[in-house]
Amino acid sequence: MSPPVAPPGWSRWLVPPAALSVHLSIGQAYAWSVFKPPLESALGLSGTQSALPFQLGIVMLGLSAAFGGTLVERKGPRWAMTVALVCFSSGFLLSALGASLEQYWLIVFGYGFVGGIGLGIGYISPVSTLIKWFPDRPGMATGIAIMGFGGGALIASPWSAQMLESFGSDSSGIALAFLVHGLSYAVFMLLGVLLVRVPSSAPGTRETVRQALTGPQVSANQAIRTPQFWCLWIVLCMNVTAGIGILEKAAPMITDFFADTSTPVSVTAAAGFVALLSAANMAGRIGWSSTSDLIGRKNIYRVYLGVGALMYALIALFGDSSKPLFILCALVILSFYGGGFATVPAYLKDLFGTHQVGAIHGRLLTAWSTAGVLGPLIVNWIADRQEEAGRHGASLYGLSFVIMIGLLVVGFVANELVRPVHPRHHIPAPKEEAAHVQPQQSESA
Repeated sequence: MSPPVAPPGWSRWLVPPAALSVHLSIGQAYAWSVFKPPLESALGLSGTQSALPFQLGIVMLGLSAAFGGTLVERKGPRWAMTVALVCFSSGFLLSALGASLEQYWLIVFGYGFVGGIGLGIGYISPVSTLIKWFPDRPGMATGIAIMGFGGGALIASPWSAQMLESFGSDSSGIALAFLVHGLSYAVFMLLGVLLVRVPSSAPGTRETVRQALTGPQVSANQAIRTPQFWCLWIVLCMNVTAGIGILEKAAPMITDFFADTSTPVSVTAAAGFVALLSAANMAGRIGWSSTSDLIGRKNIYRVYLGVGALMYALIALFGDSSKPLFILCALVILSFYGGGFATVPAYLKDLFGTHQVGAIHGRLLTAWSTAGVLGPLIVNWIADRQEEAGRHGASLYGLSFVIMIGLLVVGFVANELVRPVHPRHHIPAPKEEAAHVQPQQSESA
């Protein structure tokens, strides 16, 4: 499947909607916590066990993005979106079969392994294309698309809760909900497959391509040999761990925090909290990433990591005494979490150029894989141990939040260490650019 080239006059503003159709679909992953309590009840699982499909999905997201990044760059966004459609939808269909048969391993394999491959390929599919279409505003462009991944749960969370209420929260009801998800997302993602285009060298797009290729260019193989790549790997891993720790257990967490108060949180309200977090995640992706075009990538990550640590401290100290404070701090943390994802492609473009930014981005997402295991493991494992020790309520999470603060401080330090890439890692300028620059130099002479 060859990449579809835009004809002369094609509007670059048609590309973000194509990316959004894929990202809004795969963003359902952030609504997994809605399925946790029904699965635990229907199949007799612990909190740690019910998190496994989500954790494996995030692991496979990073691994498939890392190993498939170069292939996505070569075959183009339509091929990548098609692979994402097949894998993500198939993951739901396998999960539906697993729930129907009460075989939890099949849910883990379907949603986590197969669906996780769809997550990774789908996530990186539009990144380099968007940056090439919008070299003047890379933070905004990637933010528009990647906000869909954060906003997917805004749709999926209440939709999933409503289906479980209508179909039932037993194994057959869960299976039917998975089936509807798989078929619906296949249709929606198909819109992106049909709409996406790559820029050409035709009049009207030549300048876009030339702008995208100016400045230092670093290949994916060289990028992973630089300290800048690994500093950003740590930055992304720490920021994601801090956000995903809340997001994966959002519904049970807010219920536990206020279970012993005069205003306990209902199941419906907890699902609404998940939707609110998704809205903050989505808004942060476009808002903070666009802000990074104005104040710079390093400065915006200082905000994500430094203020994020402060928000965790406020929740740990005062969260159980004030529901508005708990919700506000969680929303800020999730906006930084989403903003970090949307800003990192532009950060990579600033450091390494656009030559193989999609492949570099894919390799960097192994940090997300690590965080996808680390964040939920810290929160769920500590909460399970605290519950076994007889504790309850907010005390289940105090130690987890202290750990998150420490991780954010580590990320802050790593961000401070980022410097421009040494010229020895640069590749020669493309011939087209060299031919363009030479006449300019002659005129100047």
